[in-house]
Amino acid sequence: MRTKKVPANIPTAQHLPPTEQNGQARVIIENVQPQVDGGRYPAKRTPGERVDVTADIFGDGHDHIRAQVWHRMDAEESWQTVEMVHTGNDSWHAAFTVRQQGLHVFTVVAWVDHLETWYDGFRKKVAARVDVTLELQEGAQMLGSLLVENPYEVKQAAAQLALPYEQAIEHAMGDAFARIVQHYPLVAFETLYQQVLPVVVEHPKASYSTWYELFPRSAGDGIHHGTFNDVVRLLPRVAAMGFDVLYLPPIHPIGKVNRKGKNNATTAQPGEPGSPWAIGSDEGGHKAVHSPLGTLEDYRTLIKEAHKLGIDIALDLAFQCAPDHPYVKENPQWFKQRPDGSIQYAENPPKKYQDIYPFNFETEDWVALWEELKSVITYWIDQGVQIFRVDNPHTKPIRFWQWAIGEVNKQYPGITFLSEAFTRPKVMASLAKAGFTQSYTYFTWRVGKQEIIEYMNELVHGPSRQYFRPNFWPNTPDILPWHLQHQGENIFILRLALAATLSSNYGMYGPVYEFYENQPVEGREEYYNSEKYEIKQYDWNKTNRMTDIITVLNKARKEHPALQTTWNLHFCPVENQYLLAYVKATEDLRDIVLVVVNLDPHATQTGYVQLPKALLGLGDHINIKLHDLMTGEHYTWTQEWNYVGIDPHKIPFHLFHLAIHESYQ
Repeated sequence: MRTKKVPANIPTAQHLPPTEQNGQARVIIENVQPQVDGGRYPAKRTPGERVDVTADIFGDGHDHIRAQVWHRMDAEESWQTVEMVHTGNDSWHAAFTVRQQGLHVFTVVAWVDHLETWYDGFRKKVAARVDVTLELQEGAQMLGSLLVENPYEVKQAAAQLALPYEQAIEHAMGDAFARIVQHYPLVAFETLYQQVLPVVVEHPKASYSTWYELFPRSAGDGIHHGTFNDVVRLLPRVAAMGFDVLYLPPIHPIGKVNRKGKNNATTAQPGEPGSPWAIGSDEGGHKAVHSPLGTLEDYRTLIKEAHKLGIDIALDLAFQCAPDHPYVKENPQWFKQRPDGSIQYAENPPKKYQDIYPFNFETEDWVALWEELKSVITYWIDQGVQIFRVDNPHTKPIRFWQWAIGEVNKQYPGITFLSEAFTRPKVMASLAKAGFTQSYTYFTWRVGKQEIIEYMNELVHGPSRQYFRPNFWPNTPDILPWHLQHQGENIFILRLALAATLSSNYGMYGPVYEFYENQPVEGREEYYNSEKYEIKQYDWNKTNRMTDIITVLNKARKEHPALQTTWNLHFCPVENQYLLAYVKATEDLRDIVLVVVNLDPHATQTGYVQLPKALLGLGDHINIKLHDLMTGEHYTWTQEWNYVGIDPHKIPFHLFHLAIHESYQ
């Protein structure tokens, strides 16, 4: 629509002298969204996602205001424009869809459109039978001043205003003339918003991924140490369940000094494998592979074989060292020295981690430390790794992560970083702003209906939506939440359903969750006989009810676009504190899913679910066909409120695909 050349670089108006700010501009632009911390960090999207731009735009008097969003890829010179729409109370909205990965930028431009102002007054005067002879002349002058790519339409419209009075009015009041006024705005004295705001468009897997975690040392027969080759043999099983990310704990040599034993015993017995998070020994450090797992070439083979099945292998990035890590001897300045000459090991009082030395990021040699840690990331990318699960990033400086991730992205676009930071909200938010693609969340502890609704509304509709991309995990090797302890399979199934349908990114500590292992260290949210400290034996040929449900649920996620985004969540009223219902739909309503979960794992719960008529475009006559994707059952609903009863011992949730009968849309 715009014909004026849009400048490639927009200056910050507050730093310009009054004459260059264009003192005759009459429009004020405020509160442009999305912007993260005033534009310091980019908003996040993936290809195909929409960027909804809103702003408060107003001016003096009663003249009509027009506004546009200008947007482009950062590397492009020309801008694309989208007309903004006034939504009431000086609020404006426009949207554009991003298609390519990389950095996009946008800004807002607004002006008083004297042509549209004239036309509105002209129509009112004609309706009131006021003489508009001069108004016709004014309109012709304005049309004549327009510079347009195709001037014929405008010249023709201007000529029509010079026709005999009644004919000129007839033409001016017609739809064709109104389209000219709308399509060819009279742009003068425009206001440019003070900033160009960034939007980073990341890899598609940033917004939709399904994670399965296993310890490769337990991938064998449980007697012998598992290997990468054993994991290769498990890939078809993982793929058959529908997972596209296989996450392995650290694969590096495990420290021998201060090695932990079973159940975190401070002294390991002969043959005990230790914690894989105690990284480094005389066999190597962060750029080496734990020899019992195989060779580096075996690891590369695992990555290649996984890719053939559509699976990415995620590497655990744990920046910490065992006491016998080569870094400790070669670079003692990177660690905190205690008054007695010893090195400070990691602590989270009362917990002690004698087998782990944290890096001292306050070292005077911090530049070399940063560069070395960045080189660890790029080393593994060169081996084929595309996804990193980052262990405890909140215990390292956020500025380090911002630098490291930024530098990596310059060289290797499309790398995914998952932040495993169960910590304070502002710290988690800051890590996401700094560059982490996805983040662990508090979902693990959100159990009741109201707290789930409040937390999801915060994630989906709060300001963090622009930069915080959640990944829901019902359990981890470190966390056996209270509600899973000493419980039967129903609680595992319903928590799986919530994770997989509320969030488009979810994961599980695989075999432990799949086989319902939930014996805790009494009084703690920790696993007894934790796999962190020992090799486990699993019957990898075994399947159970959970295996089947995981498979069907992940199949539904792959087949239904409505489940492939977190941001389309809409909760439905249901008058039962144990029933949680929500709709997820694509924008065009071609795919609609309704999930109803019984949060009570022990008893049947019943209630009436209210359909969101406005969201689904429903009228007074409702005829909806529901297909339960989990059980294959079919239902028909013809009312706004509909009865649901869920027996958790059958299956504790419904996953309905909705088809709205065409004759009632």
